[in-house]
This record gives sequence, C-alpha cells and structure tokens, in this order.
Amino acid sequence: DPLPAAWSVSDYAAWTKESLASLGVRDPFFLAHSFGGRVAVKLLSEGYGGRSVLTGCAGIVKKRTFCYKLRVKAYRAARRLFPRYAEGHFGSKEYRTLSPLMRESYKKIVNEDLRGDAARIQTPVLFLHGAKDTVTPISSIEVYLSCMPNARLQLLEGCGHFAFLDDPLSFQLATEEFLRC
Repeated sequence: DPLPAAWSVSDYAAWTKESLASLGVRDPFFLAHSFGGRVAVKLLSEGYGGRSVLTGCAGIVKKRTFCYKLRVKAYRAARRLFPRYAEGHFGSKEYRTLSPLMRESYKKIVNEDLRGDAARIQTPVLFLHGAKDTVTPISSIEVYLSCMPNARLQLLEGCGHFAFLDDPLSFQLATEEFLRC
C-alpha cells in the first residue's frame, strides 16, 4: 500500500520489525545495502538482531558546507518565486522523480544522522564496503566504526556502491566467514 504519511528511518524500522515478527522471525541477522543499512542500524540500536553485514551503508550526514547552505537558500527563493522551475532544476535526479509524499520521506531520511543509534549497537557488525564506492564515502563508514565497538571494515577492491554485484564471490565469501564466527 502507499505510505499513509511521510516515513522516517524509524518508521521503516518499526515496519520491518513488525513484518519479521508476523513471519515468526525472532533474532535475525541483517544483510543490508545502502538505505537498508540505515534501517538495520536503527533495529540493531534497539538490540533487535544479531551479527550483521552492512554494505554501502548510508546514514551519516556530512557537515553542511557554505555552498550547500547557499543552494538550499537559492532553492527556497526559487520555489517561492518560480515553483515549476525550482521543482525541475533543484535536488537530485532521484528526488525530482518522487511524489510530494515521498519527497517528504526522502528529506526525513537523508537528513537523519545515525551516529547516536550506531553508538548503542553492541552486536558484531561487518561493514563490507566497495573501495570505489562514491555514493557512500568511506569517511561515513569510518564514522560508524568510531561509534561501534564491535564493528569492523573489510574493503572490496575494485568494487563500488554495489559491491555484491561487482564481485559476488568475494562478497559472499566474506559474508559467510563473518556470519559463521
């Protein structure tokens, strides 16, 4: 069903937890990519779930630069004066394709920094990250690692944001080795 309102990462996490419970899943491990990593971080921060592998994990908000703040102000001014122009020329290509409701969800999601949630995670987590990932920079993963005492990083050389597609065999072997421990 369509979302009833703009959802946050917490809303998606609650829905995931409820869905897994309805399937009888009690203590899952997570293998999550990008946005799914955000949801897994939320769930793990609540003590829900066990050993997990996160790849291309999003959720760390970069410091807002002067240029970023200037673009936001320009967008708001353009939206007020020329709304059709603003909607077609500001924001990412992905953002511009979203419905108004999903745009609100998108803004909630990308503006939520998960450092505090990450700091509450006690379970072992492997960040299996593509060394050439330009979507989720390694600096974000380093922030996660600094917050999480039982997390470690394994880089997959030659891989980008979709490391599991770029080198499926290495990805699978690293995942299996970590989850067996």
